[in-house]
Amino acid sequence: MSTQFAVTDEFESSGQALGQHPHARLSAVTAVFEDSTGSACSPDAAPSIGVVFGMVGESAAMRRVLERVARVAATDATVLVTGETGTGKELIARAIHAGSARAKRPFVRVNCGALAEGLVASELFGHERGSFTGAVERRKGRFEIANGGTIFLDEVGELPPALQVALLRVLQEGEFERVGGTETLKTDARVVAATNRSLDEAVREGRFRSDLLFRLNVFPIAMPPLRERKDDIPSIAEHYARQYARKLEKRIRGVSPSAMEALLAYPWPGNIRELQNVVERAVILARGDFLSLPDFELPNLGSEVARPGQERPRDERQQIEEALLASRGRVYGAEGAAETLGVPASTLESRIRRLGIDKHAFRRRAPLVADQGRAPDAIIVR
Repeated sequence: MSTQFAVTDEFESSGQALGQHPHARLSAVTAVFEDSTGSACSPDAAPSIGVVFGMVGESAAMRRVLERVARVAATDATVLVTGETGTGKELIARAIHAGSARAKRPFVRVNCGALAEGLVASELFGHERGSFTGAVERRKGRFEIANGGTIFLDEVGELPPALQVALLRVLQEGEFERVGGTETLKTDARVVAATNRSLDEAVREGRFRSDLLFRLNVFPIAMPPLRERKDDIPSIAEHYARQYARKLEKRIRGVSPSAMEALLAYPWPGNIRELQNVVERAVILARGDFLSLPDFELPNLGSEVARPGQERPRDERQQIEEALLASRGRVYGAEGAAETLGVPASTLESRIRRLGIDKHAFRRRAPLVADQGRAPDAIIVR
């Protein structure tokens, strides 16, 4: 039988666990921040820190990440977060800052890859008035602003060689000078760096200093890509469905089984960021209480041919029969089996003929749900 992945408003207010469903379990977690004394969180608070910062998931890979976050947050150690684009590296940095004794001090983000090479030094270390064309006044740099707090150096592998030397000095001595200045300034900013590139390879190619890599890589945290933590996809999809349903003032009770199976089968090259965008779009397009397969505009969703090396999410015959059962044998039209599966009706008809399925047999079956106003066998979380 078909099972709906459902969420309800009661979950939002009660904070109780969702329990087990076929693909993932959403855990009840309580937001844990540092207490009034400013003491850092314990490793036991790792799942709570993750949910607070949007890092939803209970896979073994994600639990290992959150445990490392909780342990290093209580220290002042430099952290290097690695992982593909869209895996949530900035969320890790923010969680480390929030779980530390520096939480009430500034968190300063710098995207090293987005700055023009001539402006990187000024952004990081500031400049004196008249030090270059356009420098009409003294300006503090990010390290100076982040003093006592945390500075997040995103895409640190993009730093030009001259700035790598200056960054190494800050990490070793906590010292720097503003551009055009002679005064040596001190900073007590904790550094969390991130990259989606292999810095080891960059060192071998002479594009990154090995001594800087050693200083940055005191405590490494590797973010797994979403394709390696597929057990978390239902939890993440439901998390964003609730979030955007509230924002758009729409009542979304869950994700249909065919849509969830397709989300699980997709390789997610853009990782969590891509999934977030896809769910937001689905909530915008949704016309019913459940997000269905057509709402998720994603390449190859509902495709007959699976990707190489990728298992089909469910037996094709079973998937079609479940859709026909839900539609009582109807292929075409609103709420027909073709719409449920997200494929053209003519394509579904050819698959039905190829598999020898008698669609008329499903018309003689009794409806799965009578006057209950909800999806067949829906798991409604209370």
